[in-house]
Amino acid sequence: MLTTSTRLKLQNICSRLAQGEFVSLQERVYLQKFAERDRSVSTWVSRAQRFQREGMQQGLDGLMADLDLGQRHPDDPEHPEDDLGDWFSNASPWLRRD
Repeated sequence: MLTTSTRLKLQNICSRLAQGEFVSLQERVYLQKFAERDRSVSTWVSRAQRFQREGMQQGLDGLMADLDLGQRHPDDPEHPEDDLGDWFSNASPWLRRD
């Protein structure tokens, strides 16, 4: 659980990150430390990164962004899209695929 001062500091960093303002390496490490341990902080970070990347969205895209749905890392070779065919090709031979 986060204290009020810690929460406000983390939200301030996320806000600056979303606006494209300067965030020091020390602040990024501090933010990442909490994001690895707290799902809420992780959500704040992903929303800030999405906002920085895509800006304000309207309509269905805005709803998807507000619900934190959709691609987390588009066009990132480190996080490729899941392919259902690849998943089944690595399945055990006893699994029937008719």
